[in-house]
Amino acid sequence: MSTAQIGMFVTMVVYLVAMLLMGAAVANRNKTVGDFYIGGRHLGPLVTAMSAEASDMSSYLLMGIPGLAYLSGIADAGWTIIGLAAGTYINWLVTAKRIRRYTEATGSITVPAFFSDRYGDKKNILTFIAAVIIIVFFVPYTASGFAGCGKLFAILFNTNYHTAMIGSAVVIIAYTMLGGFLAASTTDFVQSIVMSAALIIVLVFETMSAGGASAVIGNARGLAGYFSMLHTHNAVTGKAEPYDIVRIISTLAWGLGYFGMPHILLRFMAIEDEKKLSLSRRVATIWVLISMAVSVCIGISGLAMSSNGLIPQLKGSDSETVIIKVSNLLAGHGTIFAVIAGIVLSGILASTMSTADSQLLCASSSVTSDILTKCLHTKIPEKKLMTISRLALVGIGVLGVFLAWNPNSSVFQIVSFAWAGFGGTFGPVMLLALFWKRSNRNGALAGMVSGGIMIFVWKFLVRPLGGAFDIYELLPAFLTALAFDVIVSLLTKAPDKEITDVFEKVGA
Repeated sequence: MSTAQIGMFVTMVVYLVAMLLMGAAVANRNKTVGDFYIGGRHLGPLVTAMSAEASDMSSYLLMGIPGLAYLSGIADAGWTIIGLAAGTYINWLVTAKRIRRYTEATGSITVPAFFSDRYGDKKNILTFIAAVIIIVFFVPYTASGFAGCGKLFAILFNTNYHTAMIGSAVVIIAYTMLGGFLAASTTDFVQSIVMSAALIIVLVFETMSAGGASAVIGNARGLAGYFSMLHTHNAVTGKAEPYDIVRIISTLAWGLGYFGMPHILLRFMAIEDEKKLSLSRRVATIWVLISMAVSVCIGISGLAMSSNGLIPQLKGSDSETVIIKVSNLLAGHGTIFAVIAGIVLSGILASTMSTADSQLLCASSSVTSDILTKCLHTKIPEKKLMTISRLALVGIGVLGVFLAWNPNSSVFQIVSFAWAGFGGTFGPVMLLALFWKRSNRNGALAGMVSGGIMIFVWKFLVRPLGGAFDIYELLPAFLTALAFDVIVSLLTKAPDKEITDVFEKVGA
């Protein structure tokens, strides 16, 4: 390795070790399974806000959005930002306080458990189905995170992909296993700061290298459709193409996913004081808006650097590596710049790790707290259950490593499908559970199952037809689940008074 590569590598290793130590530091604060999976509901407002958004964004923030902007202009990235920002704000405004109150009233520490507790589902059918859905979508989602870390090290240092992927997975599994939810949330808070630093450093360096903001804007304006929200730039033909209403609706639909994301909903459940959620909401929304806007600017500035010959021209999915190319250029300016580049690349690691650790926790809680304890009614002493919880987390992590073994797997396609899976199955059911007194267990069951089926039907059978059917599967699944939940609830017996009394108490 060159001197610059050594500087970057050492910085990134130090970062990984720091995350591991942070997990170990909070390990002794986990006395119960409730502590391990939800932090005993003691999260502060800033940690709640930033850990929720860091676990949400994943590597899409530092690689996906810049790549979109680099390749096709502001339309695709812009409508995505509008959808995600609106979804973020509305989720914090509408869902956060209600689910915090409701889960405390029912004593629920996981999303699947809440569904059964909310509807008095003594057989825990809702818990079982929800837990299976989490395992089905989160295990490959976690694997995509491991794969992202492995690809990053392999590209940067010409290392073996499998060695890099396993090493990254071991660190993520270790600190999450040691510290549980508190470790995941605390490290996510730190990782959100690292991600922010990475975004700012790259944008400033890009803009200065490309000749200033006016040069960057001038380069983009010379490309047909690049600066239009109703057109997209075709990098192959150099022409503008219409960004029609179907694509706009499909892209905005990403925002619907927030209402069903277990790892985000858990943050709402874990805050120490519901009155502090307003502060969390403001911090989270502002950070999301600014960070995604900066990501778009990174893509635009990166394109200007390519036009000047400072970095190679990037085509297709290679556009997602623009921040890596810029970091390599930055590292070549000397040792101190190599360390700074290492911080930037640690930001990419942070964005991936902050999502993977939360997914590991959610998936393992589905196995132990939901299926083993709640559904199978297994009586296990608290201390032994903690050990089983940690072992389950390790087992799921190992499964994720096996699924990530193929270096050619598409990270972002997996993320997109899993996001749709949770948004379409849990989103409508969660909203109706929180805000509609007449909803019942049968409706929730019908909503979850129909939404899950529609995800696969639309993705693999309908969407390939193209045209008006080329809509992100989250939207049709969300609407299907919503309709089934409402219709089946109205056609079946109303909830018992005991259940509606709790609903009214929470509402009051």
